[in-house]
Amino acid sequence: MAIVIGKRAVGPGNPCFVIAEIGINHNGDLDLAKQLIDVAVNAGCDAVKFQKRTIEVVYSVEELARPRESPYGVTNGDLKRRLEFSEEQYGEIDAYCRLRDITWFASPWDEASVDFLESFAVPCYKVASAGLTDDNLLRHMRSKGKPIILSTGMSTLAQIDHAVEVLGTDQLVILHATSTYPAKYEELNLRVIPMLAQRFEVPVGYSGHETGIASSVAAVAMGACAVERHLTLDRAMWGSDQAASLEPNGIARLVRDIRLVETALGDGQKRVLDTEVPIMQKLRRVGL
Repeated sequence: MAIVIGKRAVGPGNPCFVIAEIGINHNGDLDLAKQLIDVAVNAGCDAVKFQKRTIEVVYSVEELARPRESPYGVTNGDLKRRLEFSEEQYGEIDAYCRLRDITWFASPWDEASVDFLESFAVPCYKVASAGLTDDNLLRHMRSKGKPIILSTGMSTLAQIDHAVEVLGTDQLVILHATSTYPAKYEELNLRVIPMLAQRFEVPVGYSGHETGIASSVAAVAMGACAVERHLTLDRAMWGSDQAASLEPNGIARLVRDIRLVETALGDGQKRVLDTEVPIMQKLRRVGL
């Protein structure tokens, strides 16, 4: 059942695969992207993830022309184009991740972006929740023969069933997600995690967009094999995803607490520990 992504096995019985979602929080700045990679490495994350779009394919002419004030112009197109890295810039990201010894991959939002990422030999593909119903995109990702991570925000169970039917369950990881930014705790519904694991019999994880870390740690205790959280240097920075992201201290505490919880979960076998024996001898009056 375990799936190999980069240097890590992902699945039950393996340490949680922690993904730092840089996404578009780099704001089109390569130096900022490298700083975020450094933060992920220093926190102990297993991978960093970006987003890749072919702007003219993903967005209509009308949507690109829609007025939208940003530091990069006055239309939505000005913003979207600024947030995309070029092939040369992705080459630098690839080299930097190799230097820092961390796995990287991306969510391609269209078929051309899948082909673009293939040139960097990414170890897997991530289906963004927005792409779950795009059968052609799913099939194109699957044609590359690599593991696929499927996010399930804003999707019905019937839509998830269909996506899994299209993708198949081989080398598939499913992430429970709530696509609000930031998400409220009453919206998270973490009990979906074991339900999805039972329904599809594949590794299931959690993609969180809330502001804290407690729920992501709880997801691991409920069986999440992977956890993905957005990463930022400062939640007050400009950008649509910054407020739903973790800052450096937050991502470091998340990884620390996930590892502590994994250790605390144990193997499920009840036994008397050697360290308990002196306490037992001191406190128990009957039944030594």
